[in-house]
Amino acid sequence: MGQPKKNSSSPAAQYFAEVLRVLRTKAGLSQNELGELMAYSGAAVSAVETCAKPATDEFIEAAEKALEAGGLVSAAAKYLRLERYPAHFQGFVQLEQEALSVSSYCTQLIHGLLQTKEYAQAVLECAFPPLEADAVEQLVSARVERRALFDRKPVCVVNVILEEAALRALVGGAEVMRTQYEYLLASAKKPNVVLQVMPTKRAGHAGLQGPLTVLETPEDTTLVYMEGNGQSTLVSRLDEVGILARRYAMIRSQALRPEESVALIEQLAGEL
Repeated sequence: MGQPKKNSSSPAAQYFAEVLRVLRTKAGLSQNELGELMAYSGAAVSAVETCAKPATDEFIEAAEKALEAGGLVSAAAKYLRLERYPAHFQGFVQLEQEALSVSSYCTQLIHGLLQTKEYAQAVLECAFPPLEADAVEQLVSARVERRALFDRKPVCVVNVILEEAALRALVGGAEVMRTQYEYLLASAKKPNVVLQVMPTKRAGHAGLQGPLTVLETPEDTTLVYMEGNGQSTLVSRLDEVGILARRYAMIRSQALRPEESVALIEQLAGEL
Protein backbone atom coordinates (compact mmCIF):
# COMPACT_ATOMS: atom_id res chain seq x y z
CA MET A 1 0.00 0.00 0.00
CA GLY A 2 1.33 3.45 -0.91
CA GLN A 3 2.06 6.02 1.73
CA PRO A 4 -0.57 8.79 2.14
CA LYS A 5 0.43 12.01 0.44
CA LYS A 6 1.84 14.50 2.90
CA ASN A 7 0.29 17.96 2.90
CA SER A 8 3.20 20.32 2.37
CA SER A 9 1.15 23.50 2.80
CA SER A 10 1.62 25.70 5.85
CA PRO A 11 -0.37 25.27 9.08
CA ALA A 12 -2.05 28.65 8.47
CA ALA A 13 -3.15 27.61 4.98
CA GLN A 14 -4.47 24.29 6.28
CA TYR A 15 -6.36 26.01 9.08
CA PHE A 16 -7.88 28.54 6.66
CA ALA A 17 -8.94 25.72 4.36
CA GLU A 18 -10.64 23.94 7.26
CA VAL A 19 -12.43 27.09 8.43
CA LEU A 20 -13.63 27.77 4.89
CA ARG A 21 -14.91 24.21 4.56
CA VAL A 22 -16.72 24.31 7.92
CA LEU A 23 -18.38 27.67 7.18
CA ARG A 24 -19.42 26.55 3.70
CA THR A 25 -20.90 23.32 5.06
CA LYS A 26 -22.69 25.18 7.83
CA ALA A 27 -24.21 27.49 5.23
CA GLY A 28 -25.46 24.44 3.30
CA LEU A 29 -23.48 25.32 0.19
CA SER A 30 -21.61 23.08 -2.21
CA GLN A 31 -18.26 24.19 -3.58
CA ASN A 32 -19.94 25.12 -6.86
CA GLU A 33 -22.65 27.12 -5.08
CA LEU A 34 -20.16 29.04 -2.98
CA GLY A 35 -18.07 29.63 -6.09
CA GLU A 36 -21.06 31.17 -7.87
CA LEU A 37 -21.68 33.54 -4.96
CA MET A 38 -18.02 34.55 -5.02
CA ALA A 39 -17.75 34.81 -8.84
CA TYR A 40 -15.25 31.92 -8.73
CA SER A 41 -15.49 28.38 -10.04
CA GLY A 42 -16.23 25.43 -7.79
CA ALA A 43 -12.83 24.11 -8.78
CA ALA A 44 -11.20 27.27 -7.40
CA VAL A 45 -12.98 26.78 -4.06
CA SER A 46 -11.92 23.13 -4.03
CA ALA A 47 -8.31 24.08 -4.75
CA VAL A 48 -8.21 26.34 -1.69
CA GLU A 49 -10.01 23.83 0.54
CA THR A 50 -7.52 21.12 -0.40
CA CYS A 51 -4.55 23.52 -0.17
CA ALA A 52 -3.73 22.87 -3.82
CA LYS A 53 -3.73 26.64 -4.41
CA PRO A 54 -3.14 29.50 -1.96
CA ALA A 55 -6.01 31.84 -1.16
CA THR A 56 -5.44 35.27 -2.67
CA ASP A 57 -6.59 38.47 -0.96
CA GLU A 58 -9.38 38.76 -3.54
CA PHE A 59 -10.55 35.21 -2.83
CA ILE A 60 -10.56 35.83 0.93
CA GLU A 61 -12.56 39.04 0.53
CA ALA A 62 -15.10 37.33 -1.74
CA ALA A 63 -15.47 34.37 0.66
CA GLU A 64 -15.95 36.70 3.64
CA LYS A 65 -18.76 38.51 1.84
CA ALA A 66 -20.45 35.40 0.41
CA LEU A 67 -20.44 33.54 3.73
CA GLU A 68 -21.27 36.63 5.82
CA ALA A 69 -18.51 35.41 8.13
CA GLY A 70 -18.39 38.41 10.44
CA GLY A 71 -14.67 38.92 9.93
CA LEU A 72 -13.71 35.31 10.63
CA VAL A 73 -12.51 34.66 7.07
CA SER A 74 -10.92 38.05 6.42
CA ALA A 75 -8.93 37.79 9.68
CA ALA A 76 -6.86 35.06 8.06
CA ALA A 77 -5.55 37.38 5.35
CA LYS A 78 -2.81 38.85 7.55
CA TYR A 79 -1.36 35.45 8.41
CA LEU A 80 -1.67 33.98 4.93
CA ARG A 81 -0.03 37.09 3.49
CA LEU A 82 2.97 36.64 5.79
CA GLU A 83 3.52 33.14 4.46
CA ARG A 84 4.15 34.47 0.98
CA TYR A 85 7.55 35.53 2.25
CA PRO A 86 10.56 33.26 2.91
CA ALA A 87 10.51 31.73 6.39
CA HIS A 88 13.55 33.71 7.58
CA PHE A 89 11.87 36.99 6.55
CA GLN A 90 8.36 36.54 7.96
CA GLY A 91 9.12 37.82 11.45
CA PHE A 92 10.85 40.91 10.10
CA VAL A 93 8.17 41.90 7.61
CA GLN A 94 5.56 41.89 10.36
CA LEU A 95 7.74 44.23 12.42
CA GLU A 96 8.44 46.37 9.35
CA GLN A 97 4.76 46.86 8.55
CA GLU A 98 4.06 48.04 12.12
CA ALA A 99 7.21 50.14 12.60
CA LEU A 100 7.25 53.87 13.27
CA SER A 101 10.47 54.16 11.30
CA VAL A 102 12.54 51.92 9.01
CA SER A 103 16.15 52.93 8.36
CA SER A 104 18.11 50.71 5.96
CA TYR A 105 21.54 50.58 4.40
CA CYS A 106 21.66 48.43 1.25
CA THR A 107 24.80 47.31 -0.54
CA GLN A 108 24.04 45.11 -3.55
CA LEU A 109 20.38 45.61 -4.37
CA ILE A 110 17.80 48.37 -4.17
CA HIS A 111 15.72 48.11 -1.00
CA GLY A 112 12.69 45.81 -1.35
CA LEU A 113 10.28 48.61 -0.39
CA LEU A 114 11.57 50.66 -3.32
CA GLN A 115 11.73 47.95 -5.99
CA THR A 116 9.45 48.00 -9.01
CA LYS A 117 7.64 44.81 -9.89
CA GLU A 118 9.92 44.27 -12.89
CA TYR A 119 13.09 44.80 -10.88
CA ALA A 120 11.91 42.44 -8.13
CA GLN A 121 11.08 39.78 -10.71
CA ALA A 122 14.51 40.12 -12.34
CA VAL A 123 16.20 39.74 -8.94
CA LEU A 124 14.18 36.66 -8.01
CA GLU A 125 14.75 35.05 -11.40
CA CYS A 126 18.48 35.17 -10.61
CA ALA A 127 18.02 33.09 -7.45
CA PHE A 128 19.98 29.88 -7.07
CA PRO A 129 18.80 27.22 -6.82
CA PRO A 130 16.30 28.53 -9.39
CA LEU A 131 12.76 29.25 -8.22
CA GLU A 132 9.68 27.94 -10.00
CA ALA A 133 7.62 30.50 -11.91
CA ASP A 134 4.75 30.31 -9.38
CA ALA A 135 7.15 30.96 -6.51
CA VAL A 136 8.64 33.98 -8.28
CA GLU A 137 5.16 35.39 -8.94
CA GLN A 138 4.14 34.92 -5.31
CA LEU A 139 7.30 36.55 -3.97
CA VAL A 140 7.03 39.49 -6.36
CA SER A 141 3.42 40.05 -5.30
CA ALA A 142 4.40 39.89 -1.63
CA ARG A 143 7.24 42.35 -2.16
CA VAL A 144 4.99 44.86 -3.90
CA GLU A 145 2.42 44.57 -1.09
CA ARG A 146 5.01 45.86 1.38
CA ARG A 147 4.57 49.30 -0.19
CA ALA A 148 1.39 49.72 1.86
CA LEU A 149 3.76 50.92 4.56
CA PHE A 150 4.23 54.26 2.78
CA ASP A 151 0.58 55.28 3.02
CA ARG A 152 -0.19 53.72 6.40
CA LYS A 153 -1.47 55.64 9.39
CA PRO A 154 0.27 56.37 11.67
CA VAL A 155 2.90 57.48 9.19
CA CYS A 156 6.09 55.44 8.97
CA VAL A 157 9.31 57.33 8.25
CA VAL A 158 11.50 55.42 5.77
CA ASN A 159 15.21 56.21 5.47
CA VAL A 160 17.14 54.28 2.80
CA ILE A 161 20.83 54.52 1.96
CA LEU A 162 21.83 52.77 -1.27
CA GLU A 163 25.34 51.94 -2.36
CA GLU A 164 25.99 53.52 -5.75
CA ALA A 165 27.02 50.05 -6.99
CA ALA A 166 23.46 48.81 -6.36
CA LEU A 167 22.15 51.62 -8.56
CA ARG A 168 24.62 50.96 -11.37
CA ALA A 169 23.94 47.21 -11.62
CA LEU A 170 21.71 46.75 -14.66
CA VAL A 171 19.36 44.25 -13.03
CA GLY A 172 16.89 43.10 -15.67
CA GLY A 173 18.42 45.31 -18.36
CA ALA A 174 18.31 49.00 -19.26
CA GLU A 175 14.53 49.31 -19.60
CA VAL A 176 13.88 47.73 -16.20
CA MET A 177 16.45 50.06 -14.61
CA ARG A 178 15.02 53.12 -16.35
CA THR A 179 11.64 52.40 -14.77
CA GLN A 180 13.34 51.63 -11.46
CA TYR A 181 15.14 54.98 -11.45
CA GLU A 182 11.85 56.74 -12.13
CA TYR A 183 10.22 54.94 -9.23
CA LEU A 184 13.09 55.86 -6.90
CA LEU A 185 12.82 59.51 -7.88
CA ALA A 186 9.06 59.49 -7.31
CA SER A 187 9.51 57.78 -3.94
CA ALA A 188 12.09 60.37 -2.89
CA LYS A 189 9.39 63.05 -3.21
CA LYS A 190 7.23 61.43 -0.54
CA PRO A 191 7.30 63.49 2.68
CA ASN A 192 8.04 60.41 4.81
CA VAL A 193 10.85 59.03 2.62
CA VAL A 194 14.52 60.05 2.77
CA LEU A 195 16.71 58.52 0.05
CA GLN A 196 20.49 58.78 0.10
CA VAL A 197 23.33 57.26 -1.92
CA MET A 198 26.74 56.15 -0.69
CA PRO A 199 29.06 57.07 -3.59
CA THR A 200 31.69 54.61 -4.78
CA LYS A 201 34.33 57.34 -4.45
CA ARG A 202 33.82 57.14 -0.68
CA ALA A 203 36.39 54.37 -0.39
CA GLY A 204 36.28 54.08 3.37
CA HIS A 205 33.09 54.42 5.39
CA ALA A 206 31.23 52.84 8.31
CA GLY A 207 29.10 50.63 6.08
CA LEU A 208 31.88 48.32 4.95
CA GLN A 209 30.77 45.73 7.51
CA GLY A 210 27.55 45.08 5.62
CA PRO A 211 23.88 46.01 5.24
CA LEU A 212 21.51 46.53 8.15
CA THR A 213 18.06 47.84 9.01
CA VAL A 214 17.15 49.77 12.17
CA LEU A 215 13.50 49.59 13.23
CA GLU A 216 11.65 51.76 15.70
CA THR A 217 8.60 49.88 17.02
CA PRO A 218 5.29 51.34 18.27
CA GLU A 219 6.48 50.40 21.77
CA ASP A 220 9.45 52.80 21.36
CA THR A 221 11.85 49.86 21.15
CA THR A 222 14.73 49.87 18.68
CA LEU A 223 15.65 46.65 16.87
CA VAL A 224 18.24 45.89 14.21
CA TYR A 225 17.76 43.35 11.41
CA MET A 226 20.45 41.84 9.19
CA GLU A 227 20.20 39.14 6.53
CA GLY A 228 22.09 37.36 3.80
CA ASN A 229 22.10 34.03 1.94
CA GLY A 230 18.70 33.05 3.30
CA GLN A 231 19.73 33.65 6.91
CA SER A 232 18.69 36.48 9.19
CA THR A 233 19.46 37.98 12.59
CA LEU A 234 17.22 40.20 14.70
CA VAL A 235 19.19 42.07 17.35
CA SER A 236 17.36 43.27 20.46
CA ARG A 237 20.08 43.50 23.16
CA LEU A 238 20.41 47.17 24.12
CA ASP A 239 24.20 47.29 23.95
CA GLU A 240 24.36 45.61 20.53
CA VAL A 241 21.48 47.68 19.18
CA GLY A 242 23.20 50.83 20.37
CA ILE A 243 26.41 50.01 18.49
CA LEU A 244 24.57 49.17 15.26
CA ALA A 245 22.26 52.20 15.48
CA ARG A 246 25.28 54.49 15.91
CA ARG A 247 26.94 52.76 12.97
CA TYR A 248 23.90 53.49 10.82
CA ALA A 249 23.97 57.13 11.93
CA MET A 250 27.60 57.34 10.83
CA ILE A 251 26.82 55.72 7.47
CA ARG A 252 24.04 58.25 6.97
CA SER A 253 26.38 61.15 7.73
CA GLN A 254 28.92 59.85 5.20
CA ALA A 255 26.42 59.35 2.37
CA LEU A 256 25.43 62.00 -0.15
CA ARG A 257 22.78 64.46 0.97
CA PRO A 258 19.24 63.69 -0.28
CA GLU A 259 19.35 66.35 -3.00
CA GLU A 260 22.77 65.14 -4.18
CA SER A 261 21.47 61.57 -4.19
CA VAL A 262 18.49 62.52 -6.36
CA ALA A 263 20.82 64.30 -8.78
CA LEU A 264 22.99 61.19 -9.06
CA ILE A 265 19.99 58.97 -9.79
CA GLU A 266 18.81 61.44 -12.43
CA GLN A 267 22.30 61.31 -13.95
CA LEU A 268 22.28 57.51 -14.06
CA ALA A 269 18.83 57.52 -15.66
CA GLY A 270 20.09 59.92 -18.31
CA GLU A 271 23.01 57.61 -19.14
CA LEU A 272 20.71 54.74 -20.24
